[in-house]
Amino acid sequence: MAMHMAMEVDQADDPRLQAYTSIREKDLTSGHGARFIIEGKVTLETALRRGRFKLESLFLAASRLEPLADLLAEVPADVPVYVAPQDVMDTVVGFPMHRGVLACGIKGEIPFPANFLDADAKTGGPSTLLMLSGLSNHDNVGACFRNAAAFGADAVLMDGQCCDPLYRKAIRVSSGASLWLPYAHGGTGADMVHAAQAAGYEVWAMTPRAKAQTLGTLRVPEKLAILLGAEGPGLPDDLIAAATPVRIPMSSGFDSVNVATAGAITLAHVFGARESP
Repeated sequence: MAMHMAMEVDQADDPRLQAYTSIREKDLTSGHGARFIIEGKVTLETALRRGRFKLESLFLAASRLEPLADLLAEVPADVPVYVAPQDVMDTVVGFPMHRGVLACGIKGEIPFPANFLDADAKTGGPSTLLMLSGLSNHDNVGACFRNAAAFGADAVLMDGQCCDPLYRKAIRVSSGASLWLPYAHGGTGADMVHAAQAAGYEVWAMTPRAKAQTLGTLRVPEKLAILLGAEGPGLPDDLIAAATPVRIPMSSGFDSVNVATAGAITLAHVFGARESP
């Protein structure tokens, strides 16, 4: 991308920057024509080289234009790149944007878990899903996506109570994984569990309950869905009862870890079992 193709902006109220205005308070990810904001070089690089979502525009601090020249060469010709002085960018965004790198993406249609499983049914071979129910914390959702990507999960399924993995912070915490890893979002946790089982997946409901089977004693099935509940309350009784309850062994007197950590431990165990000869 030639440097002269960047469009300079010197007014914070420029209508072309509307998507970037006060992004801390804005929810762009819901509703018709939903968009999302990408922040930072690492996630922009992921979006350009691996992402599955269309970019609508880029917004850079002027000081970042030259250092990012090689990456900007990969921006599609129909995606405008707006460049502003740092103080103008900070005013538009609503807080100091030290990274100086933003992009706006088009969310498009995200399927419900049942529809996703119907459309992407695998014909053979091992498959691992990470399923999330009731996770409303952006950091935890982002971390779960990062763990799913690291340990070879094929997709992440979320019920409608989960927050959107395309929130700015969730994308950043996921290290960009939510920009390329397939996912589905919506409906109830029960619908999600039943859809996975109907598609041939064994569902492990992760819980600290003493009567649950211990991770490591179970055979890893060809098609496995690992189900995690919200930090604090965990999974509700009906979802645990509908699946195979599984617990991670821990020291006496301590029975839980962060939900993303629990997911990482379980995913790593499954990944190792699948990699073993």
